[in-house]
Amino acid sequence: MTCIAMMLTLSALGQDIDSLEVDKEASLQNVTITSRRSGTRRMGGAVNGVLISREELFKAACCNLGESFTTNPSVDVNYSDAATGAKQIKLLGLSGTYVQMLTENLPNFRGAAAPYALDYVPGPWMNSIQVSKGSSSVRNGYESITGQIDIEYLKPDNDEGVTVNLYGNSMSRVEANADANIHLDDKLSTEVLLHYQDDFGHHDVNDDGFLDQPNVRQWNLQNRWKYKADSYMFHGGISLVKENREGGQTEHNSPLSTLHSQLFKIGVETDRYEGYMKHAFILNPEHGTNIAVMGNASMHLLDANYGDKYYSVNQKNAYAQLLFETNFTKEHNLSVGLSLNHDYLTKDDKETTSGAYAQYTYNLNDKVVAMAGVRADHSSRYGTFVTPRFHLKLMPNEVVNLRLSAGKGYRTVHALAENNNLLASGRQLVIDDLEQEQAWNYGISSSFYIPLFGKTLKLNAEYYHTHFSQQAVIDYDSNPSLIRITNLDGKSYSNTVQVDATYPVVNGLELTAAWRWNDVKCTYGGQLMEKPLTSRYKGLVTASYKTPLGLWQFDATLQLNGGGRMPTPINGLWDERFHAYEQVSAQITRWFRHFSVYIGGENLTGFRQKQTIINAADPWSSTFDPTMVWGPVHGAMFYAGVRINFGRL
Repeated sequence: MTCIAMMLTLSALGQDIDSLEVDKEASLQNVTITSRRSGTRRMGGAVNGVLISREELFKAACCNLGESFTTNPSVDVNYSDAATGAKQIKLLGLSGTYVQMLTENLPNFRGAAAPYALDYVPGPWMNSIQVSKGSSSVRNGYESITGQIDIEYLKPDNDEGVTVNLYGNSMSRVEANADANIHLDDKLSTEVLLHYQDDFGHHDVNDDGFLDQPNVRQWNLQNRWKYKADSYMFHGGISLVKENREGGQTEHNSPLSTLHSQLFKIGVETDRYEGYMKHAFILNPEHGTNIAVMGNASMHLLDANYGDKYYSVNQKNAYAQLLFETNFTKEHNLSVGLSLNHDYLTKDDKETTSGAYAQYTYNLNDKVVAMAGVRADHSSRYGTFVTPRFHLKLMPNEVVNLRLSAGKGYRTVHALAENNNLLASGRQLVIDDLEQEQAWNYGISSSFYIPLFGKTLKLNAEYYHTHFSQQAVIDYDSNPSLIRITNLDGKSYSNTVQVDATYPVVNGLELTAAWRWNDVKCTYGGQLMEKPLTSRYKGLVTASYKTPLGLWQFDATLQLNGGGRMPTPINGLWDERFHAYEQVSAQITRWFRHFSVYIGGENLTGFRQKQTIINAADPWSSTFDPTMVWGPVHGAMFYAGVRINFGRL
């Protein structure tokens, strides 16, 4: 199937895998021996990316997208604050706002959805996650600065049947997930995905008077359809999310003031509705000539209170894209397209952006792959801007891969919507008139697939530099009474170096070791400083063993998270720097014919940040702040679950 048609089921990175990463199979008379395929595989295109498969996701509970990167050395997921449970991804040392989030190649989870978006994608729904680093392709827009994360859901045309996943943990959280698909005929299939989550505990282990994590109740429903004929394909679906998030104070630790005679409570109510559709018309299969039309629309309603501060928004987003692609020859590919995006949050915060792109790819037997693209967009707020990007892959032999990349990215900032959880702080939140963010990203990576003792040692080394010419800076340092979101006045950059290695030590046992170093600096109040709450380094070791008959699986992960700078302390309420800490997680899975049972634990070292909320005893004061989070907010957690495959009913 040609490239645009494949986009209906695959991400822009494609599904080709670098050499020596596919399954190996050997036959001996009537016995077939198959080696175990790695759950994380490097993609084979010009863009540096990895595919996290369902097998990798099963190595941990992976209740949602935010918990799916435990074994990944490139992506960090951290709490943004200790009161609301908001989380953010970090890639190449920078926050997740610079990572373009996609669901099956369509931009998603923008604006008001950003603080809690990682909880909106249930883990059992995901078929795979594709993570690309750097500026990525111009095909999906101009917003990718440090990379893209594309989520692939389970497909309606998968094997027909019903599966159920039940989960519970020691933090009083229960989940129930189900997916069912029906093949109405040989061309048309449909799928229903269901999710329910309830965090019903009131845990306050450190006795600071605040819940360690909010109580969250979520209902999530999605219905997907797929139609596939010889020259036409259709995907479409609708989804809805309803979530209630309650946190805050559980008891008084100081006398009540006359002004505030109630507990400091946090409540976030969310209703999110989405719809998408994709059409692909295959004009000439021999030359890969295709036309695709795709789009999605969403409405995100959020009502939140943070103590006595209130925030409400009804964000509407619509996106549409028209693509044409053809292969002139086996080596030469051209992709061109048009796009239109509309964001509406308020009458003063809205934007319509129309754009066009062209991308040329030269592929010489996968030995040399060069991809050059440029797009021009016109924003109703910022006018016209141009986004160039270039990627090069060189594979002189089966052992070595080298990739180079350079590209620019832009981003419109919806400051209050994207950071509304900052309202939980006692500091005054000040937002300046912000410019459009602009940054260049440059990268070089090398991969080596070295035959060693009959197996393959996979080595990877990479360096990325991101340089901002314009940025929305969250400034904690210049004024201790304020959190100011302002325009960059000076330098801002990120340097990231990572090395990792994977080796199957014996049959069924795979080890991965990784080390990453971050140098992230930004100008605050005229002074170039380390970006606060950002670890300087990360070490990771994972081990996964599956018994020869595949009945038992044992997985363990050790993380070493480096220290870093804290925002400038107020009256000595916290230290100037935070220190390094370790975390261990482990899981045991027992596989049966139609179901599996798993038990495990996270943060088994029991380490937790002692002071996750600053001045918790006086939440109505200007020095109260739950956003100074750099480590785990709760100690060891244990869980158990069961996955059941009922097959056809």
